[in-house]
Amino acid sequence: MKKFLTTLTIFVALACTLATAAPVNTNKQGLAIKGYDPVAYFTQSKPTKGKAEFSTNHQGATYRFSSAQNLSAFKKNPKKYTPAYGGYCAFGVSKGKLISINPKVYSIHKGRLLLQVNRKFAKKFAQDFDSNVALADQNWKTLSK
Repeated sequence: MKKFLTTLTIFVALACTLATAAPVNTNKQGLAIKGYDPVAYFTQSKPTKGKAEFSTNHQGATYRFSSAQNLSAFKKNPKKYTPAYGGYCAFGVSKGKLISINPKVYSIHKGRLLLQVNRKFAKKFAQDFDSNVALADQNWKTLSK
């Protein structure tokens, strides 16, 4: 009976964790950021395609990296490198919508990777970063449930 209760407790804890995890924007293959390396945005200042041999799973999505060094950096601090709003378009989230992204359209604002669907939305978002981030942060509380 004790073993059953321990197993049940673990199962319930896992189910609660999965149920409360924020959504991550993935493609049909389950790749976050459409296979681009999240660390490279910070270290190389440009979008860089990841490689299948440098992959890890985080929050139900597969992240790819361009090098073993970037994979290691991500594993040490995934919160630092995962894109804001689960990798959905930051402008879309500021408007209360989950929109996919173009991994080549991004910005880093106050240490957060913000992805956008296109340059037009990125430009609108950048007109008032702080207000738009505050709006997106507020909307994400509802959208991520």
